[in-house]
Amino acid sequence: MIFGTAGIPIQCGGDSIEGVKCVHDLGLGAMELEFVHSVNLKPEKARLVGEAAKDYGIVLSCHAPYYVNLLSKEKQKREASKQRILKACESLEAAGGGYCVFHPAFYGGREPKEAFKEYCLELADLSRRAKQYTDVKLAPETTGKPSQLGSLDELLDSVGGNVWFCVDFAHLHARGNGCLKDEKDFDAVLKRISEGVGEKGLKNLHCHFSGIKFTEKGERHHLPLSSKSPDFRLLAKSLKRFGADGVIICESPLIEKDALFMKRVWESL
Repeated sequence: MIFGTAGIPIQCGGDSIEGVKCVHDLGLGAMELEFVHSVNLKPEKARLVGEAAKDYGIVLSCHAPYYVNLLSKEKQKREASKQRILKACESLEAAGGGYCVFHPAFYGGREPKEAFKEYCLELADLSRRAKQYTDVKLAPETTGKPSQLGSLDELLDSVGGNVWFCVDFAHLHARGNGCLKDEKDFDAVLKRISEGVGEKGLKNLHCHFSGIKFTEKGERHHLPLSSKSPDFRLLAKSLKRFGADGVIICESPLIEKDALFMKRVWESL
């Protein structure tokens, strides 16, 4: 597994090019470009970030803006959501490509099965429009609240073409009211991925990990890995047992410190 940070490491500062170098110097291997509020990395600058990533051997991905809801009751908001994702894809393509992660939608009072059917239509339209970015895969992310579309089953059932998935284990934990307690719980997640998309699912994982604070309504906020909510060591053992490979992005408040912790745990097994 390759471990990396959600954005520029805290101790670095500077721009994304300096962030890539810092990730390398720390001994990590990946960085997710965080377009939390807007896509503020123009393609010209993104190309330079991509060149730096290639020079330093860093795997890039990006997180599209949080203001995305492909099932908004307002059609213009659905279109604005697609435009934000496509703009993120444009910058990521310029940087060399990778996974473009986004939060897919809210159920909005619909029954999950009906919402999922409607979501698949919107995702198909987004997928068609994103095909111009040939080195980018769309990666809808497992979501942390029961009110959001984004269960593991929903994401696996929508894989195809340029659509992949991002497993956020903290979100799964919160969505399931603290469901990832033992190795067997993580095993069940990896087994479902294997059943859903085959061996390639386990060999091309794109994951997020952090601790998480949650209530019966789902996620509240991210926590350091020391919270063990959930426990990374349990995931690491499951990943080893299943022969999994891919990238794990740390979304802890202590992004580089905890990313390095995950790498040390992985290498110790």
